[in-house]
Order: sequence, then C-alpha cells, then structure tokens
Amino acid sequence: MSGLVGIRLLLLWGCGCLWLTSPTSGSLVIFEDTEALEETTGPAKSLQKRSTNEAMVQVHSVTVECTVMSRFSHTVMTSVALNKANTSQEIFFEVELPKSAFITNFSMEIEGKEYVGQVKEKEKAKKQYEKAVSSGQTAGLVKASGRKMEKFSVSVSIAAESNVTFVLTYEELLQRKFGQYEILIRVKPKSLVQQFQILANIYEPQGLSYVDTHATFLSNELLPLVEKTVSDKKAHISFSPTLDQQRKCPDCDGSLIDGDFIIKYDVNREGRLGEIQIVNGYFVHFFSPPDLPRVPKNVVFVIDRSGSMGGTKMRQTLEAMVTILDDLHVDDYFAVIQFDDVILTWKDSLTKATKENVAEAKSYVRSIRANGGTDINSGVLRGIDMLIKDRQEKKLPERSIDMIILLTDGMPNSGVSRIPEIQENVKSAMGGNMSLFCLGFGNDVDYNFLDVMSKQNKGLTRRIYEASDAVLQLQGFYDEVSSPLLLEIDLQYPDNAVDYLTTSHFPQLFNGSEIVVAGRLTDNDLDNFLVEVIGQGLEESFNVQGQASIVDWNVIYPDESYIFGDFTERLWAYLTIQQLLEKSKTGTSDEKANFTAKALDMSLQYSFVTPLTSMVVTKPETEDGPDSPLIANKLTEEQRQQAERAKPIKMYHRVATQLQGAALQAKQLPYAPVYFVDGDPHFMIELPDRNDSLCFNINNVPGTIFNLVRDPESGVFVNGLIIGDKKIPADGKINTYFGGFGIIHATLGVRLQVTTQAISVLQDGKEVKLLWTDTASLKGPNVDLLVTKDRSLKVTLKGSVKFVILLHKVWKKHPYHQDYLGFYTLDTHLLSPSVHGLLGQFYHGIEYEVTGLRPGESPEKPDATMFTKGHQLTVTRGWQIDFRRDVKNGENVPCWFVHNNGSGLIDGEATDYIVPGLFTAF
Repeated sequence: MSGLVGIRLLLLWGCGCLWLTSPTSGSLVIFEDTEALEETTGPAKSLQKRSTNEAMVQVHSVTVECTVMSRFSHTVMTSVALNKANTSQEIFFEVELPKSAFITNFSMEIEGKEYVGQVKEKEKAKKQYEKAVSSGQTAGLVKASGRKMEKFSVSVSIAAESNVTFVLTYEELLQRKFGQYEILIRVKPKSLVQQFQILANIYEPQGLSYVDTHATFLSNELLPLVEKTVSDKKAHISFSPTLDQQRKCPDCDGSLIDGDFIIKYDVNREGRLGEIQIVNGYFVHFFSPPDLPRVPKNVVFVIDRSGSMGGTKMRQTLEAMVTILDDLHVDDYFAVIQFDDVILTWKDSLTKATKENVAEAKSYVRSIRANGGTDINSGVLRGIDMLIKDRQEKKLPERSIDMIILLTDGMPNSGVSRIPEIQENVKSAMGGNMSLFCLGFGNDVDYNFLDVMSKQNKGLTRRIYEASDAVLQLQGFYDEVSSPLLLEIDLQYPDNAVDYLTTSHFPQLFNGSEIVVAGRLTDNDLDNFLVEVIGQGLEESFNVQGQASIVDWNVIYPDESYIFGDFTERLWAYLTIQQLLEKSKTGTSDEKANFTAKALDMSLQYSFVTPLTSMVVTKPETEDGPDSPLIANKLTEEQRQQAERAKPIKMYHRVATQLQGAALQAKQLPYAPVYFVDGDPHFMIELPDRNDSLCFNINNVPGTIFNLVRDPESGVFVNGLIIGDKKIPADGKINTYFGGFGIIHATLGVRLQVTTQAISVLQDGKEVKLLWTDTASLKGPNVDLLVTKDRSLKVTLKGSVKFVILLHKVWKKHPYHQDYLGFYTLDTHLLSPSVHGLLGQFYHGIEYEVTGLRPGESPEKPDATMFTKGHQLTVTRGWQIDFRRDVKNGENVPCWFVHNNGSGLIDGEATDYIVPGLFTAF
C-alpha cells in the first residue's frame, strides 16, 4: 500500500469521484473518506513519489448533467482521465448517488472501444462476479455511504499514454418535502480539473413558481460563474469554472470548489384536481391541491427510555420533544408514554394542546430518565388502547387523524419479544384506523422490524443517525407529518381506460408533500378521460373531478427529447418497482413471492439496478489478459445497516511509521474481545473486528463508587470503589485505583463483594468468605468462583457473563502505593442489548471514525481527530497495559486515548455513573 498514489475527486448526488493510481496488485481498493488516501501514502519518500506520478495522470474533465422532466430526474456523470505515463496505471472511479435512485447505465470507453453494462438477475450476476473475484480480478460494487447516499466504485487498468471515459447514469423521482424539490450536488474535487461543469435543466409543464440556487463554497470570485435562466416552464443552471478560477491562489494547486451546490424549486399549483400529463400511452398524475386547511391530529408519543437510550440519545430525544410539543396546534390532542420494561403514562387519556397542558407535558418529558429493558409491544399497545378508548368516549374531534409516533433505539427484549408477534399484535389492535410512525436511533436498531410494522399501519419509518444534529432530524421528521390536509384519499380513473395503475389510495396527505400516481392507457379516446379525487377534509368530504388535459410535449418543448425514450413510461416503471419492493416486505409468503417476481421482471425490462438485480460490465483486466466482469449492486436497507455497523476504521495503524519511521503495530490478541479497567484507573475497549482499541481514564476522589455494568434485563450489576494512595506523593500527584467491587445477579439472587483483602459471596442468606492467600474454588448452583493465590479471581455466573478480577500486590512498606484491583469482562455477548454503565455501554461495539493524523506533544504519540456520537474529539495514539497474562509487568496494547474522562465517547459525563453504594442496583 505504501506505493499507492493518486488524485481524489468527490462529487455527490449527481456526481462522482475519480481516482488515478499507480498499478496495484489487481485488487479493488475502496476508501470511505477523503483523508484515507493521505493516510495510506506512507512517509515523505512516498509522498514525493505521489507528486511525481500525479504529473503523469490527469483528470481531464468532469461533467455532471442533471435533467428533470416533471420531477423525474435523469443524471449522467461523465469523467475522462488521461494516463500520460509510459507505464500502465490503475484508475479508480467512484460516484455517490441517492439511495432512492436506480442505476440505469454504466459504460467505459477505453482506446476507442466501449464496454457497456447489462442488468441481470442478482444471483446470476453474483456467480459471474464471484468467479472473477476468486481468480484475483478487479470488480466494482455499490457500498453504504451516508445518510442519503450509496457509493458506486470501480477500477480499471489503463495502458501507457492512453485514456478512459467513464459514464454512469441513474434515475430518480424527486420527492416533494416542505413544499419544494431539492437537487443537492456536493462537490469536493480535492484537486484541479481541466474541464469542470455542472449542468441542470428543469422542465415542468405546470410552470415554475420559483428556482433558487446557492452553494456553501461560492466566493465573490465564483458567484458570477453560476448562470441561471428561468422561464415559465423551463430552468437552466450551469457552473463552469476554468482551471485558473478553481485555484485558491494564482500559484496554488488547491481548489476553491469544496461544498454543496443546491437547487431548490417548486411548481405552480392552481387547480384542486392536480396536474395530469399524458405522453405516448402513459400518464402521470401529480396531486397536491393548494390552500387546504389542516386536519387536527391526535398523537401519542411513545418514548423508549430503556438503558441503551441513556446519555446522548436520551438528551437529544427529550430536547427534540420539548420543541415538538411547542409546535402542537391548539386543536391537536396528544399524550406521552414512556417505557422500558415498565409502562408509564403522563395522563390516562389524550389532552388538548393548550398552552398550559403543553407546559405541563414539557416538564414531564424533562424528567424522563433511561433505565431498564425494552418492552416495545406493551408501550405501543398502551398508546393504541388510549386512542381507541378516547374515540369510543367521543373525547376526540370526529374529523381528525389518529397517529402514534414511536421513538426507540433497540430490539424488544422484555415482555413480548418475538418480532412477528409484536407486528401482528400492533396491526390487529390498530385495525387500519390509525397510523404508526417509527423513529429508530442508530445502527443497532432493527430497522426492518420497525419499517414493516409502520408500513402495515399506514405509516413509515426513519432512522435517526447518532450525530450532533439528531435533534434537528427528529424535528424535521415531525414537521413532515405534523400537518395532515386530507385523509383516506382515493384517486379514480375510468376503468376501461387505464391498467397497470400504481398505488391510488393513500391514508393521508401532509402539507408540503405530493401524491403521484401513474399508469398505462388502454383507450386512446382521451376526450372522455375523467378523473375524480375523493378524501376527507377538515369540515367536509373532499371531492373534485374533471377532464384530464393533455400536455403535448412536442409543442411545449419542441427541441427536447428524453434520453431513454418517454419519461412518463420510465417514471411509471420506477414508481411501480418501488411500490412492489415495499409490498414484498409484508403479506403472506405467496404474496411476497409474487410481488418480488413482478419487481424483478420490471427491473430487467427497464434496466434498473434494484435490490433484485445487478449490472455486469465485462472489461479488460490488462492489456493482454482475459476479460473480467465488474458488478454494480444496490443495497437493501438491511445490507446497508449491516455495512455501517461493521464499517472499518478509516486509517491504518502504522501511524508511528508515518511520523517517525518506527513500527507501531496493532496487537492481535489471541483471545476473545475483553473490556477492562485496570491501573489508575484505565478503561480499555477492545474492538477485534476493527483490529483497534479505545481507552480513557476516569479521575475522581477516593471513596467514589462508579457503576461499571448494569443490565436490568438479565439482572447483572457491577459497581466499583475508588481508592487512593496511602498519602500524597512528593510530586503531589494523587493516583487512584479500584479497590473494591460489588457484583449483583438479581435474578439468581447472588451478591459478591471483592476487596484487596478477601472475597465474600452471599446467596440464599448464607455467606461464604474466601481469602486471596489461598488457591481455592467454590461451585454453587448459580455461581462458580476460582481463586488463584495472590493473583486472580474468575467469576462465572450461571448462563451469563464471566468476570476476571486481578489482584495487584504492592510492597507493604511502600511509602505511597497500596494494593489495588483490575476488572475484566468476558462473554459479554451473553448480556442483553440494554446493558449499560461505564464499561457495559461498549459491550455491543461503538461507531467511530479516526482521521487527520498529525504529530502530538510526544513524538511517539501522534494525535488525530475522532468522530463519534455526534462529537469531534482530539485523541492520542498511546498504550494501556493488559495484565491478564502477566500480572506483574503486563503487555502494552495500542489504543486511541480519549481525554477528559472519556468525554464525548461515553454517554453523558463520568459523574452520571456515580452510585451511593457497592450494591446499588437500578
């Protein structure tokens, strides 16, 4: 890897990323962030080589061209790369595209020969792909990227003094949110491009009400380069900076272009029937009538307060809830339910959103604290029962919408925990009379479970990413669904005139959104194409009907044609496939199979890369070698979530090599992952799947007791007592250690106290005491103890976690120090997902990224920037000592050290984990 050289160009939404690199060993290399390339180039010598080679490879041009016809977006990203070297070069091409988009075409032109992709059924394509990979050939694929994006990546070897042209095309139906459509183009080229151009053309027969463009990187010099021409039904936007205009300064190689280029627009909305467009046998109906009064809503907020929601998640949830409560309309009714393994309600029925009631509810919400298991079934059913009861007692407005908003981060592990049973219980209780909206926190939440359950009940699910803007994410989702305009909307068309209709019944229409229906015409007699829309409004039934007007595209846009034929047919196909994929998640097994088969057939027919298909391109591996396929897949939400959970750290662990030429290699420990606290007191979190470790210290005064592990679901609690030196040393630094542990297994009735002098276990009213001065074992019905003289204690709780406690003996006549203990946990996977505590919160892993490696205060300890839980932290590469195999001297384990008592890494602050006693269980 030290010889890897290249240029990186990153463009998002209708854009791409191109790498030019020296030849590798024929494998595909994919990095997840812009710093990764820099962090793998090695020390100064490699960097100099990179600079030399960059002169031999060149990004000649990048063009992003987006065409929107009646909300249907067609984006083409084209890049041309030149290899000016006298040897072959490996060139990497990356494009990030919206998760909701379908790739429709990918091609490469190499030395005048074009290689075009073919869409195939996924399993067939997979066999061809795996055969190529097994023989060491390169391949392309789509990977998880970010909240809205997924990444397509491919490499190809280019002969000396040759070039390659990459073309990627994808299509997407733009969704109207908050009263507008948005095109986001994120441009981060990281280097200068000979010819750089962004083009957008928008065609809307309804007429454009406004078009707005802005960018985060537009300086006074670049602002005049954005050209915008807007007429009644057409807009043209272009941005084409020259090479010199891209430069940060006249003699700089750095680019000014670094940020988001955003286009927002909306269309005119005059008639209540909406807009109907017919082109060559297919129609599309856009329905979003203006000036409708909002319908009151009755909303029950069901808030997960289980242990795993502790810290930042809980704080962000409650902060968002306070704002959301302020946004309730005075005609709305609402209720608040909190749950862990116990269900608590603010009031027994829904309450009108008066100023006084909202203020009282906000005080109640601020008092919610995280603890316990996760009984989703009982929490949601309590909310349903409350709505049903209030409906029966006529406490709620007759014309109003009933909804439940569930906020959770975990898997059900209390009460009814079988997912199919919970889904059936909720569906049966709701009876099609209310909507369920689910907000799932983080990567550990079972998104598919929530997604299916919400779709079974006229709702939808959104994942809330663990970041500093989680509050805004929650508020944004609420804003989308907070203002219903119509209920139970039916869009009806002549039975004898249309077939293959997409979904035409919708449970609700929210302010700022839009309903889209498409279909195929069977009757050319368009003079009798009558359309009717029926729904329930605020005060009366909504009913509007009329004759569909035909839009003649050849008249409105005489010089424009859609690149893939008639856009209405492709829009209909796109929408149909999306809906079939959603339907395949619910229903009987036969229904699921039928929907899946139909979606597959249409994906193949229209050359869409969907979760059921792949695009295979046969390309030359070398100048003289055999052809090899590359493949473009589309991730399912489950695959994307799994990929994000296992997302590798974005740097290499040979960090000291890059800074001082000395080897520092991450240690591969020959045993299972262990989480421990030892020394002064040093916390260590091993992450063997990432070949990495995190560490932090906790400093406090002697006598403080911290909760290390709490798992109310399994009944396991561990608390630790801090002790100090015998007296203050000459240097004035007070060292603190753990000198005692209290271990509780409430379910098994076990209570164990460990000090530096003795071990005592209490069960069924009987106490047994063991001394460190003897090797001894104790086997009971619920706990086994094994003491190794003056060394260690192994605690095995029946069917649960194991703990190892090490005794560190200090010379009795030492003037300052005294004996202390180390605490190590094994088999942590046996604890429930709700486990928490200073150590316990890490038992199921943690998401983080480390970038920006740089010299630290000590030459052997470089600093870096860590992104985790919405925080940006400065961390230091250092070591902690693992004493498991050598109690006296220990072994150095490299780790990223988080300063300030683990602030930003742990949930909340260290003081949040202080408890009053060794046997406090909560």
